[in-house]
Amino acid sequence: MDTVLQHRLNLSLLLLRIGVVIVMGIWTIDKFVNPAHASAVFAHFYHISDLSVNTSYILGVLQLAIVVCFLAGFMRTWSYGLVFLMHAGSTLSSYARYIEPWEKTNLLFFAAWPMLAALAVLFILREYDNWTIDARRLQNSEAIS
Repeated sequence: MDTVLQHRLNLSLLLLRIGVVIVMGIWTIDKFVNPAHASAVFAHFYHISDLSVNTSYILGVLQLAIVVCFLAGFMRTWSYGLVFLMHAGSTLSSYARYIEPWEKTNLLFFAAWPMLAALAVLFILREYDNWTIDARRLQNSEAIS
């Protein structure tokens, strides 16, 4: 692949990862800073009531680990796939918001779709995402061989 194109692709995929992490990071931090809000979100959108503070913290730790792996490009198939599935779950669980887009703040929920598309692109192009830990490890192992 042309080096200019490869550089642009690497930069584009990195910027997509950073953009996704900004959103996912805020949702992760929310589980620590405001576990009552996390509990309300789980009750309303996932029909899981009585999410305890400890459970919110545990989910926050797991989500934080996945999001950090995603940002670093570590275990790309798993981390990109898990972030895609987490976001797909939250996007699809909001289906009622899409039926009445002009009701209350429902219009904001439509921002989830471009992010879901970006996550699909990242997953599809993960092997071309070279500014990652996985790509560095692969380069080092090839250099040693």
